[in-house]
Amino acid sequence: MTHNILTQIGRAMGAMAISVVFASTANAAEPKLEGKFTDWVVYSQGDGASKICYALSEPKDASPTNVNHGDVFFMVANWQNGAAKEQPSLMTGYSFKVSSPPNARIGSAKIPMYVSQNEAFVENSSEERSLVKNMRAGSLMRIDAVSTRGTATSYEFSLKGITAALSKARNICS
Repeated sequence: MTHNILTQIGRAMGAMAISVVFASTANAAEPKLEGKFTDWVVYSQGDGASKICYALSEPKDASPTNVNHGDVFFMVANWQNGAAKEQPSLMTGYSFKVSSPPNARIGSAKIPMYVSQNEAFVENSSEERSLVKNMRAGSLMRIDAVSTRGTATSYEFSLKGITAALSKARNICS
């Protein structure tokens, strides 16, 4: 990934993360690149209790290849104020079909997600911890989803560098 793409990813994910916590991102600071870890990058945004730190990556493979997926990212976020620690989420350039929520698969582990428009989250904290634990131990994560148009999509994310990226994100937001 080039620096320009990383900057665009960081800004998009930062805006998404900030919007989850705050009603407005108008006065939000620009994301700060904190480090690159093989296939993952770490950004921070904000100050003090409002600071958010996140590791993120783009898929190495997206299918089907004949559709426009828009920007697709997987993020694991930490909030300085403790509201979330290592909270995984998926963001795509299209809205998900609510009745067919995505599933994240790492090896034989399958973690269901729930959707909110073009974002997907893990339902409860024990499943969040399970997904992140499997991410640390795995080499590839596959996420299968369905768009509101009914298009079945699939993404493969490399997990190379995730352990170091998660450590960095957690350390700068603790």
